[in-house]
Amino acid sequence: MTTENKSTPEPSRYFRWRFGHVLAILTLLIASAIALMVWSSARERELKLAETQFHAKVGKLASLVQLRMTSHVLTQRGGASLFAALDFPTTQQWHSYTEGLELTEQFPALIGLGFAAYTDQSQLMRLQLQIRDNGGGLLDVRPRGVRDRYGPILYLEPRTPENRSVIGYDMYSDPVRRRAMQAAMATGEVQLSAPVNLVQDNGAQGQGMLLYTPVYTGAVTPTTPAQRREAMVGWVYSPFHIAQMLKNAIDPAKESERMRVVDSTDPAQVVLYADPDIGPRNTFTHSLTLNMYGRRWRFDFFSGPQNVAAPQLASLNKMLAAGGVVSLLLFGLIWTLASIQSRAERMAREMTDSFRRSEQRFRSAMQYSAIGKALLDTAGNLVEANPALELILGRSQAAIVGRPFASLMDAKDDPKSTAQMGAVLDDEGQVVRTTRTLRRLDGELRHVQLTIAPVPGDPDRDIARLVQMEDISERVWAEAAVKSLNRTLESRVAARTRELSEANRELESFAYSVSHDLRAPLRAIEGFSRILGERYGAALDDTGRDYLGRVRKATERMAELIEALLKLSRISRTGLAVAEVDLSALAQEVAASLADADPQRGLEVRIQPGMLAHGDRALLLTMLDNLMGNAWKFTRDTPDAWIEVGMETSQDGKPHWFVRDNGAGFDAGYSNKLFRPFQRLHSQDAFPGHGIGLASVKRIIERHGGEISAEGAVGQGATFRFTLGDASSQAMDPSG
Repeated sequence: MTTENKSTPEPSRYFRWRFGHVLAILTLLIASAIALMVWSSARERELKLAETQFHAKVGKLASLVQLRMTSHVLTQRGGASLFAALDFPTTQQWHSYTEGLELTEQFPALIGLGFAAYTDQSQLMRLQLQIRDNGGGLLDVRPRGVRDRYGPILYLEPRTPENRSVIGYDMYSDPVRRRAMQAAMATGEVQLSAPVNLVQDNGAQGQGMLLYTPVYTGAVTPTTPAQRREAMVGWVYSPFHIAQMLKNAIDPAKESERMRVVDSTDPAQVVLYADPDIGPRNTFTHSLTLNMYGRRWRFDFFSGPQNVAAPQLASLNKMLAAGGVVSLLLFGLIWTLASIQSRAERMAREMTDSFRRSEQRFRSAMQYSAIGKALLDTAGNLVEANPALELILGRSQAAIVGRPFASLMDAKDDPKSTAQMGAVLDDEGQVVRTTRTLRRLDGELRHVQLTIAPVPGDPDRDIARLVQMEDISERVWAEAAVKSLNRTLESRVAARTRELSEANRELESFAYSVSHDLRAPLRAIEGFSRILGERYGAALDDTGRDYLGRVRKATERMAELIEALLKLSRISRTGLAVAEVDLSALAQEVAASLADADPQRGLEVRIQPGMLAHGDRALLLTMLDNLMGNAWKFTRDTPDAWIEVGMETSQDGKPHWFVRDNGAGFDAGYSNKLFRPFQRLHSQDAFPGHGIGLASVKRIIERHGGEISAEGAVGQGATFRFTLGDASSQAMDPSG
């Protein structure tokens, strides 16, 4: 097999397909890179801005702490000024001064504002006497013992139970407190102690600190450390809780920032305060070191995670996601366009190959078809013809190409229709099928079947229609012969039908005449045998009387048979009076008649109401009388006997009537004999009868255009089903 017709992708088309998909990938990468670069630049800018804002906020927090400490210092300086003004204020004067400051409301973290004296042992004794003389009671200095210098607490407001408990405590005896007190005395500046456990708390409230302001004799602070030591009176001091002071200072301005404060003055650094929720992940951190009245505090600030430190980055992340979506959309669009281009090129190649194959098939069909084919232009002229058409026309292709197709038809064969074929096709554009006669070049007439259909043309070639021509001359001649034969057969069948109808009428007339003529001899036999029995019966012996009885029974049965034949003849001869008949009412009438004739029977009769049919009422009454009479007879020996008359609808929607009983039944193998005259399936002694009833039923139903059938089994009853067709066609034809 050759593979020349297989299509292979051209290199340029293959390259365009590859380039389109590569372009889609490059677009995705470039768009994603641009979106990532824009996002990264904006993110960096936002992070820097957030960091700047963070530094400003935490600087403000550190300033608030420093401002709070300055407020404490100013309060203490006021207390020192009181000592300069009053030389040595009394307890009541100190209370009045601190009460006006409203320490509890203004400085919640401040435990109190107090004064501790700077004395040696001799001065301490005089101080104790002075306090006692002023009504303050005995000053109990703790811890007890002899020391070179003392710094007992004399005043501490407000006068809470905790603060009163520390009056007399010698702070100068504690190394940590003493270091701060000595620094304040030597420098003349306010000094802050290292973290200590406050006496008031008994170690329960955590770390505390004390702020000391030195108090000297006179209004002017001495200039040298020695002078300051000589002029030293004591210290105004403030104890406070570190954590509470820091929280009170920064909470009003604090947002999401977290803070830790470390006392880094000594080598062993001490954490003064730390927020409990400082996490391990923080976008920004910042540390500030402040000199806090002789102590060095380091403030460490933490921003928290990125979503807290720089919440505006969430919008940038959305922008990045949107850029990614746009990149994917561009990628999908270009990829789809490239795929569509590739698929379109492939479909174009396939359609071209399919068109080429279709053209080849059309050419092969034209060339090798046994049916004549030709292509016509819009004017109806022949453009191309196949060899089969040349053979039908008896002309070569060269002789017919260019000629009007209508000119090839026989001018005597409906020239008007032949001339209008092209116009009909042009107006409606539909397929035209017609039979025409043409005369070959040799003069022979041929019958042809034409099929003219529109076909698409080429831009460079005028082609409008395809004509198929089939030579049907032999078929036309055969059909003519068949029609002639059919006409002959129809006349023969009509004549034979008339002969059969005449024979049937003569046979029925003969049967009627014979039956009628047999009545007179039978009446004579019956009459003389009856007279013989009445007059001479006593003279006969038993055998004679038996013979005479048999003669009379035979004549009675012969009379019944003759009467049945006459009824059967009348059924065939009588015309139908078709009308709507209530079969339910007829069945009720028959059932009443049977019950009157045999009143001792306790038989149940079930009749479906509303059964209507079209037919001859008298004949239908006779039919039901025979069917129901048979059922009445054959249920004679059946206990709980019943007869049912009803109607059913078949699958085709037509009504079927039935008469059913539970009597003696019959052998289904002999059902074909039931409807024949004088055919019986039971003995005369078991069930008397003459065998004409079911034959009459069949004749009546056939007269009505219907059918009857029987079903049954011995000892299981019988069912007779029948239909009634269109009886109107039989109404005026008694021979039917």
